[in-house]
Amino acid sequence: MHISEGILSAPVLLSGGIIAAIGTYIGLKKIDLEQVMPVALLSSAFFVAGLVHVPLGPGSVHLMLIGLLGVMLGWAAFPAILIALFLQALFFQFGGFAVLGVNTVTMATPALCCYYLTRSWMNNPKTRPAAAFLAGFLAILLASLLTACALALTDTGFTTAAQLIIAANVPVMIIEGSITMFTVGFLAKVQPEILHLNYA
Repeated sequence: MHISEGILSAPVLLSGGIIAAIGTYIGLKKIDLEQVMPVALLSSAFFVAGLVHVPLGPGSVHLMLIGLLGVMLGWAAFPAILIALFLQALFFQFGGFAVLGVNTVTMATPALCCYYLTRSWMNNPKTRPAAAFLAGFLAILLASLLTACALALTDTGFTTAAQLIIAANVPVMIIEGSITMFTVGFLAKVQPEILHLNYA
């Protein structure tokens, strides 16, 4: 899902950088002392998950866990994802520094959307499994769409590649939905406070 350097146009790069900066600023403002450890752990999980590439057809896909980051961190997903992407670019040349803003936006924005879309369902134990699966599934779908938009806005010649990105990530959507569902279910039993659940 990482967009490499040298592909996107300057306006797309600039827009991504500005949006990422705003999201990261808001995310940092919302992190309190108790949330520092979960943010660090989930940023690390995102970093590691992105390194495990699974061959699929002519390309490969990898896990991202952005739905899980979204439901657990909300706005704090922006700085968590930004730091992990920075380290991936620094140590493994995934993505790049020039596209850091765009890659952050394409992954953190879906995480934030899933936080708000599924929040009320997360508080209800009966709807929580479905909400968690939807968060994991939807986060990858939205990330694929935003990546496709960034490519299509740069050059219409990338339209086919953008469609392939969405199609290639369908299995990842299902896998991430399942991982998010089981992880949220486990945390709700052993450490519900980390999910910030509000029982009615």
